Parts: sequence; structure tokens; C-alpha cells
Amino acid sequence: MLIVLSPAKSLDFTAAPESAPLSAPELSDQTAELARTTRKLRVIDLKRMMALSDSLAKLNRERFQAFRPDSEDGLQAAFAFNGDVYLGLRARELDRKALAWAQDHLRILSGLYGVLRPLDAIQPYRLEMGVRIKTKRGASLYDFWGPRVAQALDAALAGHRDRTVVNCASQEYFGAVDRAALRAPVVSCRFLEEKDGEARIMSFFAKKARGLMARFAIDNRIERACDLRAFNVEGYRFDASLSTDHELTFARPQPPPIAETRAALKAKLKQEA
Repeated sequence: MLIVLSPAKSLDFTAAPESAPLSAPELSDQTAELARTTRKLRVIDLKRMMALSDSLAKLNRERFQAFRPDSEDGLQAAFAFNGDVYLGLRARELDRKALAWAQDHLRILSGLYGVLRPLDAIQPYRLEMGVRIKTKRGASLYDFWGPRVAQALDAALAGHRDRTVVNCASQEYFGAVDRAALRAPVVSCRFLEEKDGEARIMSFFAKKARGLMARFAIDNRIERACDLRAFNVEGYRFDASLSTDHELTFARPQPPPIAETRAALKAKLKQEA
């Protein structure tokens, strides 16, 4: 079984725990080819491609200019990404054995690197998978990566008891997996918030829940996709009535807004003082 996540736009390049090893991305030759194109992008190109502000476009042009595909420097991908998914994953809290297990059972899709293992070294970048960027292979990153992402996932599943890809990535990123080229079956995870008799997907909570699911699998060393139904973190429970063979649905009562949660905590602390 292999759990697949999206990357994050925000990064945190704080030094990694000393015990964490560093590995090299498996599709580095493809990344080197793509980097020759990204290095030519102008500030105005990046601003248009990813709807960035002037300052962010300038920053990312500087990153592409400084990017060196053959460099052995970098930070482990699971530590460097710093979005909602990684708030749930909490990779910096994992010990060496847990990281080794994650290295074999977790993959992160990436516009620049294609597929990353948690401990693969990355350099600072931003390149969203859905952007239109012309290369010799076509007009988008989907064209550039073609069947290579699917092939990498299949190769990673060699030797696994359950050769299932568990999709905990966004539509944008899982769209880079060529389903015609992928030999493994796919099971997706969906996370719902229930309020006033209705259940719906809320982006922030759903993203964090994907990271929570990956962390649940790591902590419990789950080897089969069907055993993910036991996921019961932060109030989520498996809902068989809303699930199918290809999609596992988990639901919970919708938490109060973050502002309300903070207000309640302040009131409690005031009472205890």
C-alpha cells in the first residue's frame, strides 16, 4: 500500500532532526530537464502562471535561478512542506523507525520533482502541477510528466502485500498520475464535516485530515488499504453508507471555527486562573 499526498505552497526550511537521513529524488534526471525550462521563466511569467504577487513572483524566479539539480544539499520533503496536510502529518515528530516505514509507504507528488519520498532532499521552489508551461513534451506539466509518475508509483509498490495506491492528494496533483499507465488499483479518501444534518467537504479540514490519515497509517504500520477504515483521529469515523470499493468516506461533527475555539480556550484559562 502506498499513500499519496500533495505538496504544499508554503515551506519551512528549518534544520531537520539530526537523526533523519537524506535521500535523493528518484526522478532527478527529469527534474534537471524541467529545471532548464523553469530557469528561463521571467517574473511576469511566474506571476501569470500561478497568480502570484510581484514579491512572490520575484522570490520564485530567484529560487529557479539558484536551483541546482545535481546539488546534494536540501531538506527532507516531509519536513520542508508546511501546509495544512503537513500540519496533520507532523513529520518532525516521527522517530527514525517511523520515518523508514514512511519512506516505503508514502509518496508526495510534485510539479518540479514528479514523485518524492518523505526523506528526499528538495530545494526551495514553487511550481504548481496545474500550471501551463511549455516544454518539449507539451504545454503543461501533465504533458511533461506523462506516464512517469504512474510508473514510479508502480515501482514503489513492488514487494508490497497490498499493491494499492491510496489517494490522499488533491485533484490537481493526482491528475498527474496517468491512470491508463498505472497498473495498481486506486482507493481515494474523502473527509466530511457534519453540521445541521448536512455533510460537506471543507478545504482546510480535508487537507489536514489527509495528513492525519498518513500519520495514522505510519503510527499503526498499516499495510492494507482496507484497514484504513479504522481511522478514528480527531473525531473522524468511517461511514460505510457513503463509501464504495474505490472511495473511503470519513465524517465527523464539524468543529467550531478556529476563532471560537481560541475564545473558548481563553475563557477556560481565565476561569482556572
